[in-house]
Amino acid sequence: MPGVKGRVADAFEARIREHEEAWLSPLAVRSYKTRGRAREEAEDRVRTPFQRDRDRILHSKAFRRLKGKTQVFIDPAGDHFRTRMTHTLETTAIARGVARALQLNEDLTEAVGLGHDMGHTPFGHVGEEELDACLRERFELGFRHNEQSLRIAESLNLTWEVRDGILKHTGDVEPETLEGKIVRIVDRVAYINHDIDDAIRHEILSVDDLPRDEVALLGPSGSKRINTLVHDLVESSAAAGDIVQSEDVASAMLSLRGFMFERVYLGPHTAEEHTRARETVRRIFDQLADRGDPPAEIVDYLSGMTDRFALQYAAAL
Repeated sequence: MPGVKGRVADAFEARIREHEEAWLSPLAVRSYKTRGRAREEAEDRVRTPFQRDRDRILHSKAFRRLKGKTQVFIDPAGDHFRTRMTHTLETTAIARGVARALQLNEDLTEAVGLGHDMGHTPFGHVGEEELDACLRERFELGFRHNEQSLRIAESLNLTWEVRDGILKHTGDVEPETLEGKIVRIVDRVAYINHDIDDAIRHEILSVDDLPRDEVALLGPSGSKRINTLVHDLVESSAAAGDIVQSEDVASAMLSLRGFMFERVYLGPHTAEEHTRARETVRRIFDQLADRGDPPAEIVDYLSGMTDRFALQYAAAL
């Protein structure tokens, strides 16, 4: 058996290179042409660099904690509400399908998708905003979850392409790879549609509340909207040689996102939960800062908390 394993390992890289040259688009990143890692290390003989990155993310504590971080609703009682982990998995699955259709590097896309939210705070974006405010008031610093995700990616010594996609999945600067650009757009496709689903389940919205023109264009259900958005993304990107959406679909998705911010993310139904989240983050931050913890340690500890742990920690103060 050792001889068999040796023969497979000896041929693995050559087979992957041959397969990628035959299958991948000229625009795709090749697995063995990565810009490398910050710290040199021996390569695995039966996994590509991007496959190793994927596995490091999956086995990390930061990834496991995503199951206890919610998207919109704080520590919900129901079993079917999305968490940061289910969002991550949904984003990654959709993004990998888009990459396959466009003949781009699926392993790179998957690694970026799995790692993009590793640094997110508890309590979703309201937790991120409050931690940012606390840091600015106390230390004249700031917080962005994509930058914290990058810090974790650097600690895992991930490849440059994965780090770039993780950092730039949000913000003003786009990723340098098409694979990273896929995750950037699909992240929005996923969270808008599954947050609609959760808001309806939470009885904040009804199906009839959704904007009619956008629903008519994109579809009446979450699955149909995602299907429309994915097909549009694939066809538009193939024609453009870049990762883009058609003007009509992009406009409809932006409008739907605005509707969700008005009615759900910043709406009156979530105001009480947002207040509880902000108070929890601030109490924990103040306790850690008052005892003299350095800002970087406060950020690592607080942003790594799950919703439930943060609530229990604050209650015990």
